[in-house]
Amino acid sequence: MSDFPTTARVVIIGGGVVGTSTLYHLAKAGWTDCVLLEKNELTAGSTWHAAGNCPSFSTSWAIMNMQRYSLSLYKGLADEVDYPMNYHVTGSVRLGHSHERMQEFERARGMGRYQGLDLEMMDLNDIKDRYPFIETHDLAGGLWDPDDGDIDPAQLTQALAKGARQMGARIERFCPATGVSRDGDEWIVHTDKGDIRCEKVVNAAGYYAQRVGEWFKPYGGRTVPMVTMSHQYFLTDEIPEIAAWTAENGRKVPLLRDVDSSYYLRQDKNGLNLGPYERNCKAHWVTPEDPMPEDFSFQLYPDDLERLEWYIEDAMARVPLLGSQGVSRVINGPIPYAPDGLPLIGPMPGVKNAYEACVFTFGITQGGGAGKVAAEWIIHGETEWDMWAVDPRRYTDYTDQDYCHAKAMETYGHEYAMHFPHHTWPAGRDKKLSPVDPKLRELGAVMGAYNGWERANWFAKSGDDTSEESTQTWGRNGPWAARVKEEVEAVRDGVGVLDLPGFSRFNLSGEGAAEYLRGKIAGALPKVGRMNLAYFPDSRGRILTEMSILRHAEDFFTLITAASAQWHDRDLLALDLPDVLTLTDHSTEYSTLIVTGPKSRELFEALGTDADLSAPWLTIQAAKVAGHDCALARVSFAGELGWEIHADNATMPTLYDAVLGAGAKPFGMFALNSMRMEKGYRAWKGDLSTDYTLLEGGLERFIRFDKPQDFPGKAALLSEKQQGSKKAFVTLVVDAGDADAPHMSTIWHGDEVVGETTSGDWGYRINKSIALGMIRADLAQPGTELEIEIYGERRPALVQEDQPLWDPENKRIRA
Repeated sequence: MSDFPTTARVVIIGGGVVGTSTLYHLAKAGWTDCVLLEKNELTAGSTWHAAGNCPSFSTSWAIMNMQRYSLSLYKGLADEVDYPMNYHVTGSVRLGHSHERMQEFERARGMGRYQGLDLEMMDLNDIKDRYPFIETHDLAGGLWDPDDGDIDPAQLTQALAKGARQMGARIERFCPATGVSRDGDEWIVHTDKGDIRCEKVVNAAGYYAQRVGEWFKPYGGRTVPMVTMSHQYFLTDEIPEIAAWTAENGRKVPLLRDVDSSYYLRQDKNGLNLGPYERNCKAHWVTPEDPMPEDFSFQLYPDDLERLEWYIEDAMARVPLLGSQGVSRVINGPIPYAPDGLPLIGPMPGVKNAYEACVFTFGITQGGGAGKVAAEWIIHGETEWDMWAVDPRRYTDYTDQDYCHAKAMETYGHEYAMHFPHHTWPAGRDKKLSPVDPKLRELGAVMGAYNGWERANWFAKSGDDTSEESTQTWGRNGPWAARVKEEVEAVRDGVGVLDLPGFSRFNLSGEGAAEYLRGKIAGALPKVGRMNLAYFPDSRGRILTEMSILRHAEDFFTLITAASAQWHDRDLLALDLPDVLTLTDHSTEYSTLIVTGPKSRELFEALGTDADLSAPWLTIQAAKVAGHDCALARVSFAGELGWEIHADNATMPTLYDAVLGAGAKPFGMFALNSMRMEKGYRAWKGDLSTDYTLLEGGLERFIRFDKPQDFPGKAALLSEKQQGSKKAFVTLVVDAGDADAPHMSTIWHGDEVVGETTSGDWGYRINKSIALGMIRADLAQPGTELEIEIYGERRPALVQEDQPLWDPENKRIRA
């Protein structure tokens, strides 16, 4: 074909609503030399779906931002591009069966208020007023979302496509991509109609994303972590009562979500559409006997209503009208799931100039915002909002297909589940085990997963309730509380040991390595034999990541960062790495023990070591401990005298036994979190994120404005320093009642929302509830009285001095 494009700036593979939205937003930003490839007609991802749910609440800022933006976009899109859409804003009612669920609704309302969403708590009369056909006798209450509704996905996709075309972008229909290759810095996307050379390429292939992802493996890629689930729903014949109510009120009945029974019920024409997320769910295309077909467009799986029997009966008891008419149609089609049910939007891990915008479980709900975010990644290399919750790099090498299958089944079957602060999900576990894992479990460790690594959360004693049910509470005082208190007190008064596998660790070496790092970080490098914290800003001075930098020689460094940051920080370090430098990942080769407490020096002396135990805080040294080679770092995230022992995996069991034998008490991640809160130490992607600048985050002491290197965001931070920050990071002591402030709780000053918490926990050394948060800068004065909304209760909180609550002068650390 003579008019087939042979070059483009960006090629998007996949023509669903997300791919089309990405093209639309690229064109809107002036990137019109972009091509979308669609194998068939433009459709809304899952072509079998007749309509989609529009934005509703989530407890992730990233998802809420995307959904809020989608809502705004969809409201004006039809007029903007002159393409009519069936878009019904019906509102939705979420039903709560328990006190715990109503607490979750209160939390969602608080987060929604901060976002400008007008969510309302409902009593039983409110529910009946909004939805007159419902039985409410066994309910605790509900949540009203006035902005929820439904939209025709095909029309939405066509409207986005029309808008993109009007702005100059191009869509090639009936043109499936068949592969990719590289030529220098260019991608070549292969199709049956010819090749297209481009700068950047996007995998937006929906439930075919994993197949497309395989093309990128020769260039550093990995298997896309996803599974295709079977989502089944049915439509009833027309229900006269629904038709009469609609005619009388001039609108549809609200969408109904029974989140405890796990289904939605939506009006479709003048009937009802019931869609459960059943526990006995089913994945497709996961075995050799059920291979993925070459083309499943406009096809469905066989009906399997027996799977839904309990949910149908429950829904009929809740809304008896549902059973008054027959079933007109059953739809059973594919829906992609990442292990946590959230999409993949952002840089393709390990692959330069390649991106993912795929695996959307709720593509219509999130599609508008997803296209905006994907376009920002492509154009700017960064996004307006912190999008870590959906970043493809949140998953690393532990996400094999067995893991993805187990987690997708668990996530689908618990789509509306409550995510309690001390609960861990059981599926897909034991993917990465510490060298001392058997010993931990022998000692009573109750485990949690951190980037696939199993770590001890707390240590149970005989008779303690370690059941999953015991963790299904928003309160702090579960069976773990007494044990965590004992662990913290052991660290405070004696010496404790935490096994900490999975640190992300990279070695950087070569002539010019120091200068390379100086151009990446806001602050200074440590001297040889020392370590420090360093912060990597983006172009706006926001917090990309935090790393501990250990300097072994002039141009030889080890960089240690959070377990979950492994692929994120690897890509950050490698982004423009000079050819003369060498970057290697040693995350799986070594492990770490945290040995900390006022008696830790005595413990090392008893073990026998050639280390200089008088070396000051933030020094590093090679040493022998109990006769074994290791590295010692004089640092402690717990805020006590202590060292980190870094050694190869084979050495760790002997070292751990030696440390225990010398009197250290094992402690877990729950205790460590409590202690780091008392010190005001920030956690990555909680307190440290691209939602905040370094100055807002209270990190000015880690910035060197006078250094000659023009590090990212330097100009933006200088401007902010001159003009003053609008937000400020604070530590608050909270009269918290039975539950500590969860992440992103709303902070009030009088009747005004003035900020949000970034983390919260109980401090066992100071015997108080603590919250870290970001508030309006003028209120960040010690003694300012605020309130934090904790599951619907506004609890008094007091701004503290800008210093640790425990050992404010750091005398214990430096002893």
